[in-house]
Amino acid sequence: MQKIKSLMTRQGLKSPPESLSDLGAIESLRVPGKEEFRELREQPSDPQAEQELINSIEQIYFSTDSFDIVKYELEKLPPVLNLQELEEYRDKLKQQQAAVSRKVADLILEKQPAYVKELERVTSLQTGLQLAAVICTNGRRHLNIAKEGFTQASLGLLANQRKRQLLIGLLKSLRTIKTLQRTDVRLSEMLEEEDYPGAIQLCLECQKAASTFKHYSCISELNSKLQDTLEQIEEQLDVALSKICKNFDINHYTKVQQAYRLLGKTQTAMDQLHMHFTQAIHNTVFQVVLGYVELCAGNTDTKFQKLQYKDLCTHITSDSYIPCLADLCKALWEVMLSYYRTMEWHEKHDNEDTTPTSEGSNMSSEETNFDRGYIKKKLEHGLTRIWQDVQLKVKTYLLGTDLSIFKYDDFIFVLDIISRLMQVGEEFCGSKSEVLQESIRKQSINYFKNYHRTRLDELRMFLENETWELCPVKSNFSILQLHEFKFMEQSRSPSVSPSKQPASTSSKTETLFEQYCSVGNPFEIHANHNDEETEDVLASNGYESDEQEKSAYQEYDSDSDVPEELKRDYVDEQTGDAPVKSVSRETLKSRKKSDYSLNKVNAPILTNTTLNVIRLVGKYMQMMNILKPIAFDVIHFMSQLFDYYLYAVYTFFGRNDSLESTGLGLSSSRLRTTLNRIQESLIDMEVTADPTATLTAAEERKEKVPSPHLSHLVVLTSGDTLYGLAERVVATESLVFLAEQFEFLQPHLDAVMPAVKKPFLQQFYSQTVSTASELRKPIYWIVAGKAIDYEQMLLLMANVKWDVKEIMSQHNIYVDALLKEFEQFNRRLNEVSKRVRIPLPVSNILWEHCIRLANRTIVEGYANVKKCSNEGRALMQLDFQQFLMKLEKLTDIRPIPDKEFVETYIKAYYLTENDMERWIKEHREYSTKQLTNLVNVCLGSHINKKARQKLLAAIDDIDRPKR
Repeated sequence: MQKIKSLMTRQGLKSPPESLSDLGAIESLRVPGKEEFRELREQPSDPQAEQELINSIEQIYFSTDSFDIVKYELEKLPPVLNLQELEEYRDKLKQQQAAVSRKVADLILEKQPAYVKELERVTSLQTGLQLAAVICTNGRRHLNIAKEGFTQASLGLLANQRKRQLLIGLLKSLRTIKTLQRTDVRLSEMLEEEDYPGAIQLCLECQKAASTFKHYSCISELNSKLQDTLEQIEEQLDVALSKICKNFDINHYTKVQQAYRLLGKTQTAMDQLHMHFTQAIHNTVFQVVLGYVELCAGNTDTKFQKLQYKDLCTHITSDSYIPCLADLCKALWEVMLSYYRTMEWHEKHDNEDTTPTSEGSNMSSEETNFDRGYIKKKLEHGLTRIWQDVQLKVKTYLLGTDLSIFKYDDFIFVLDIISRLMQVGEEFCGSKSEVLQESIRKQSINYFKNYHRTRLDELRMFLENETWELCPVKSNFSILQLHEFKFMEQSRSPSVSPSKQPASTSSKTETLFEQYCSVGNPFEIHANHNDEETEDVLASNGYESDEQEKSAYQEYDSDSDVPEELKRDYVDEQTGDAPVKSVSRETLKSRKKSDYSLNKVNAPILTNTTLNVIRLVGKYMQMMNILKPIAFDVIHFMSQLFDYYLYAVYTFFGRNDSLESTGLGLSSSRLRTTLNRIQESLIDMEVTADPTATLTAAEERKEKVPSPHLSHLVVLTSGDTLYGLAERVVATESLVFLAEQFEFLQPHLDAVMPAVKKPFLQQFYSQTVSTASELRKPIYWIVAGKAIDYEQMLLLMANVKWDVKEIMSQHNIYVDALLKEFEQFNRRLNEVSKRVRIPLPVSNILWEHCIRLANRTIVEGYANVKKCSNEGRALMQLDFQQFLMKLEKLTDIRPIPDKEFVETYIKAYYLTENDMERWIKEHREYSTKQLTNLVNVCLGSHINKKARQKLLAAIDDIDRPKR
């Protein structure tokens, strides 16, 4: 019953507490057997109804206290018994008992497998305990047998064996001590072999072994000796570390680093290394400069060795300055290269552990990572520090000598070396070399100012002695063929001079450290740096071959054949088209009228002075490319060269106060502005210096150049030479050619010009260089104004009778005279073209000017007419049409310039009063005199006085703002 209650309790059933020891009250209860349990389980049941039956059992039945159930039930009976109620109550108890029995049966059957398994475990445990008891019994029996079997002799053998083992250990210790005593010899050998890691490893092992045998008295002295040896190794290791600074050897440095890692002093090694690099820079520059000073002094006086480096630099002579600077930079390069390769070594071995740490150091991974981080930061910080030291040493050297004593080529070579050094610094640590840059910039600007001033004076001298003869160059001439521009053809950094450009151009992206890492030096002075290849730009007698010279003076009439040379070389200069392979004879003959360049090879037109200016520009660009920080100053000086050349050409050939009075706008406002700017900023208009002038004015005059004067050998007054047309063409077209070369160089100049200064460059090109071709008009206008006798034509027109009464069929004689003047002008132009090639744009401008002047002279002649009839007006038209017809045979310029200017004036004779007033207001290109004559003479016959006064008043209103 107790088990049943326990099972019911675990299943969550209510079980009243009762004593497990008092079962007397329920002994009379019969527990159902297995068969009965099965029968109970097989009976159909409702779980919910059974649970309600179990729940209806009184609480006392579940109590653990001992009580008499029979007595309890009997006491519950009423005084008067009712059989039917008793039977019902009995059936209820039976139902409750049956429900409990079924519940117990279910629980027993549910726990049956666990019970069987636990019973098997108990059986197995019992078997194991029995086997253990047997083993223990046997062990005790064997121990008793052993105890009785051992004797005293057996124990003696064991003692002797123990002594033998101790003696063998002692022998090993003695041999080890003997080996330790001889270690110093091996250590010395290893140090001589520079096997520092092996020596340290051996020394540390010996120290460890010595600590093991420290109980021996002989070991104490050996320990002290090993410690001294280790200190000696560290000293030699420091010396070995210092050798890295000048000549890095990867195997040597690997051994040194392994040795320091064994010592656990990698941070100390890095500190020492930086100290050695600093010392190496100082010692290196001192020894290089000292060597040159002693060499130049011719003795070995020890007084130089006692001087400070700064004072020592002042004793360098000008002859040895450049070689010493080159050697100085070469030595410093070796130091920086060693540092660069040191950093490379650490980057490569950063993730490698090439040498295990010693057992004594027991460095953890955290300590190793900390050391690597420390070394990396130290090396990165050392880059800037070392470069600063290098800059200061080179700056001190540069300040020791006045660079103004050097010639230009030598100065450029110095700049080249310094520029290469600054390039090294930028690749070394990303520095812009502010210290070195500022120092060399100041000296370069001072030097270049003086050099530029001298060149300007030379340019003035060249211009004043220039006879403006053609400098014969080949038709394929290019400024890149000149020595001064060779650097532009070489694919290299703009900061490297041509003398230093390596032969191989395959390593465009390589840095100097990559290029010269294993062999070579970027500061090597090439012995042949001045031995440039010979220039091949000049032509013989202005022609590239005798055949061309022979064919150049051939006359081409309608029956002559056109030489193939001219067919090949013919270029349309107006359109700039490429040479035509085959040109028809008719085409050449039609072009011959105004193209006077057919009798010369189409080589550029320039003078010796132009060539000198171009060479100067090349030299200036060399300096600018070598030292970019002074690019703006150099370009400013280059612009002054062009300004002065332009101003000289204008002053010699284009200045004429009467030009602007024509009203033709020959000089554009941009050209006038440019000339005024040049005159104010560059030209010294004062003939003699004023001793009372202020210091500021004197300084300003230093920056200016006197206005040049045309050579007396140049004659511009002869009509036979068209008033110096050949010289004018050479001067003007050489200026245009010079402007074209500046246009060609613009991308290169723009690339090196600082961004903040680029507006100056753009302004120079837009307002100065582009105006060079505009000088053609005022210069060739002077020739056109004198080549034709316009005054004679006016006199001839004044003798013509214009008030004729009948229409004439014959033109007037002044037309023939004017056409003869043009024919003579054409012949002279041909004669000049035999001396100098006259480009098509030039001939077109000359013809345009002459025709324009002739047409305006015709209008002026018509304006001088006192009387004119309608037939006279028709005669004017006849004369002008005859002039145009004959003129078109002389020139191929179309349309004829100012043709409408004449025709419109003649047609105005036929206008009515109202139309005339409107016409006068619309055509302000005519002078007041021309308009007045038109009103008074030509319209006087068919308008009244009042209308005439009205028209004259309109003319006066137009003329008033011009006064």
